[in-house]
Amino acid sequence: MNKIILADTQAIFRAGAAKVLAMDDDVRIIAQCSDLDRLLHAITTFPGSIVLFAASLQPDLDLLHQVLESVGSRGIVIAENHDSAGAYLQQGFRGVVFRNVSGAALAECVRTVAGGENWLPPQLMVADSPVDDMVGTRVRDRLTPKEMRIVALIVQGCKNREIALRLKTTEQVIKNYLRSVYDKTGVSDRLELALFTLHHRVLAQAAAEVGHKLEAEETDARRPLRSATD
Repeated sequence: MNKIILADTQAIFRAGAAKVLAMDDDVRIIAQCSDLDRLLHAITTFPGSIVLFAASLQPDLDLLHQVLESVGSRGIVIAENHDSAGAYLQQGFRGVVFRNVSGAALAECVRTVAGGENWLPPQLMVADSPVDDMVGTRVRDRLTPKEMRIVALIVQGCKNREIALRLKTTEQVIKNYLRSVYDKTGVSDRLELALFTLHHRVLAQAAAEVGHKLEAEETDARRPLRSATD
């Protein structure tokens, strides 16, 4: 039996989520919390739970993650539709759903996290194989060579300043290109872009190839020229 703690300031969302999850025979809603204090109390009272909490509660995310880990519970973030899913996943939470999540996706998220795996929002989920990765293929084909170079460096963890230096341009130009890349991939920030790329194999392979090519070009550029007498 999977114990579920629901925490959200929006009573309607709590009620709707509880109704959807209660349809699963393996799920039991053990607490519904409307504020942060009640959430923390429920977490310590019911260890080993799946905790769905709204980002709108504005918890100290580092502290909350530590508390969850200490009692063997797993956290799923209920994010606002404009939030960055990648930022929450990076902080160690096991899943992210948005306000506009469907009932089926919410139930699948809880089952996945209860099974010990992480849940990624659909737009960040990996395809089963490169052949089936139509999204990754479409995005790869839409990106220009310059945009793909920027994506490759984003995946490597480079900031705008470093990317500008390596591509011999300005930070403002990189920002302009990134806006175009975000539009083409449907993500909202560089962390989501990195996750999106890594979880679409066709796109990840293309970024890796471009990254290797960039490194080779930079290595050749640093290599001293042979003199005419060599």
